[in-house]
Amino acid sequence: MKIGFDSEKYLRMQSEKITERINEFGGKLYLEFGGKLFDDNHAARVLPGFEPDSKIKMLSKLKDNAEIVIVINSLDIQKNKVRADLGITYDQDVIRLIGIFRSYGLFIQSVVLSRFDKTNEPALLFKKRLEKMGLKVYRHYVINGYPSNVPHIISDEGYGKNDYIETTRNLVVVTAPGPGSGKMATCLSNIYHDLKRGIKSGYAKYETFPVWNLPLKHPVNVAYESATADLNDVNMIDPWHLSAYGETTVNYNRDVEIFPVLNTLFEKLMGTSPYKSPTDMGVNMAGFAICDDEVCREASKQEIIRRYFKALENERRNNLDDDESEKIFRLMQGLNIHVEDREVYTACIKKHAKEKVPCSAIELSDGTIITGKTSDLLESQSAMLINALKHLANIPDNKKILLPERIVPITELKVKYLSSVTPRLHIDEMLIALSSSSYTNEYADLAISKLPLLRGAQMHSSILLPHIDVKMLRKLGIILTSSPVYEEKLPKN
Repeated sequence: MKIGFDSEKYLRMQSEKITERINEFGGKLYLEFGGKLFDDNHAARVLPGFEPDSKIKMLSKLKDNAEIVIVINSLDIQKNKVRADLGITYDQDVIRLIGIFRSYGLFIQSVVLSRFDKTNEPALLFKKRLEKMGLKVYRHYVINGYPSNVPHIISDEGYGKNDYIETTRNLVVVTAPGPGSGKMATCLSNIYHDLKRGIKSGYAKYETFPVWNLPLKHPVNVAYESATADLNDVNMIDPWHLSAYGETTVNYNRDVEIFPVLNTLFEKLMGTSPYKSPTDMGVNMAGFAICDDEVCREASKQEIIRRYFKALENERRNNLDDDESEKIFRLMQGLNIHVEDREVYTACIKKHAKEKVPCSAIELSDGTIITGKTSDLLESQSAMLINALKHLANIPDNKKILLPERIVPITELKVKYLSSVTPRLHIDEMLIALSSSSYTNEYADLAISKLPLLRGAQMHSSILLPHIDVKMLRKLGIILTSSPVYEEKLPKN
């Protein structure tokens, strides 16, 4: 993989800037973390060289002075909202994050349930579960007139009715399992309570995207816009920063639109606002750590195409309007990007046109593209993986690593006793059959040893795959896109 981002430089600069902010506010800082704190795979894809756990590594350097507060929207608990990238609910992700933070030696004892309502039974049950784990759980409520009714917000009936989060460190990192959780409101609420207690504290925002010192239409920033197309986020020039400093910087619409209200909140809370623009609020040195702009541009263009296919898939599976995919398509047009620029897509579609059956293609780290097609015994994605493993292990084409006698009993079991629609093996079934073959077939054992080399590979399927296969591909670290077509309606040319 070509490197376009210096992760070590980024960690060093971010740590220095955060320490500066702590000192600016007299010793206590509430730092809102936008995006994913631990597994920021989007950043890793568009900034090759960025490590998915870069942020938490940076915090580990400050762990003696830092503590974590997780915020979760109570309504998301009630709705069983799911993190699409991990396939788990937001409340499950909170438990996962707590374990991860503690494994890095980071201090966490507090969880905030925002938009709390005592009639929300799932939220109450989650609260009890957290308390049994020894965590402190704080309730924050809906504030009428938020965020425009500033006098009401900054009163005992506004922030004042929220529980005060007891913290012991001078850097309080406020994070969440996903957007819309109430991180900023949590920070400002506790600043209000601090001031009533005579404690001096401040607020800043840790954002990676959009990158404020890259051009508005830089592919890295456009890739962020494509990633948030479902939220209707739009990158824009920060007019407040331009007016205050005569400097062009990039922010996104929600922060720009809410800044006048936030500025007033800061003035009422602190006597004077520490910021002249939403860009000022951010601590983001990512742009300074790009070491090969062209590599990051190309990686970001590929990410935009992937986001386009993901939107098409979501709309097809859930019978939604095409608003999201249309927005991303317009972004692609603005950068003169086409789906054919994703080479693995082109290879897959050519294979399908030839074979007239569902096909899959995978692009390995060395640029080699391997294909597979649906057969009587294997789904196309399973056949593709077998072919890819044979290639990685330098196994000759005429050598079998998965014999029919290993497959047929499984297919018969599926049809006779499990009422399966198709006898063909999915990825998990194929891997189990391959594993059982490894005791008597040295080539099968060699092929299995190459599974880690699939991580980061690009793949395209000519049909929408079953969720079980999508889940297995995610576990293998393969980055999947699919044509928005179900198998029974697959076009023949």
